[in-house]
Amino acid sequence: MKNLTAVIPCRAGSQRVPNKNFKPFYTHTLLDLKIQMLMTLPVDRIIVNTNSRVGIEIANNYGVEYIRRPEYFASSECTNSEYHEYLAKSTMGENIFIAQVTSPLVSKESYEEAINIFFERQVDSLISVRDFKNFIIHKGKPVNYDLYNMPNSQDLPSYKIPTFGIVICKRKTLQEERNYICGNTYFYNLSEIEAIDIDSPLDFEMAEFLYRKRANPYIEKDPTTNFGDKLYSDPQIDYYQTIDAGKPEDGKGIARLTNNNKEKS
Repeated sequence: MKNLTAVIPCRAGSQRVPNKNFKPFYTHTLLDLKIQMLMTLPVDRIIVNTNSRVGIEIANNYGVEYIRRPEYFASSECTNSEYHEYLAKSTMGENIFIAQVTSPLVSKESYEEAINIFFERQVDSLISVRDFKNFIIHKGKPVNYDLYNMPNSQDLPSYKIPTFGIVICKRKTLQEERNYICGNTYFYNLSEIEAIDIDSPLDFEMAEFLYRKRANPYIEKDPTTNFGDKLYSDPQIDYYQTIDAGKPEDGKGIARLTNNNKEKS
């Protein structure tokens, strides 16, 4: 086993996709599926970092650890630099593997390869990226091409965009630099599908469609549940509750109960 602690950040609420971390996604929830994935990987510990009672309940159901996140570090007032430093300070271990629940299409093979690269190349951090090659306009002017000598799209410069689906850092370096991209960084390319990050209702539906189509073999559905023992309720946030033994495919068995509170990953 490698000296690697896996952390799953999973806050309550969400501004753009209400309760995205805990609403039904394929057979379970995004948090369920991420824990199941991490349990197949060479990590020493799995920790759910959350400010949600639902997140704590799910962590307990799997027998993994949890850290109760202070509300400030789950709020929009907290900057990313503050948040990254907090994760480093609150997680014990030499190396931290940060696994986002909003990237459900990252494969086991990609996780394993990224972990091996991190240790074999002895880098300070590894972060997943995707290639981006397109025409960019900023404040009405081209950024990456000449307006009067416009190239073909395939001839544009290629950029790397962080997806944050895979983040591995030396804890000490992360704490000092307060950024996932810290020290000597390796940029690990993901495929277009694996790079999908759920940030909107359309992202959620598309990711679930692709996940269902791929039907990952290392994630098993319990045919007796019909979602019944895989859904959680929390009066603090939007949530779903089973009311019937319908199948997820036909949309039955799910009723939505909402209030006005919101959530951050």
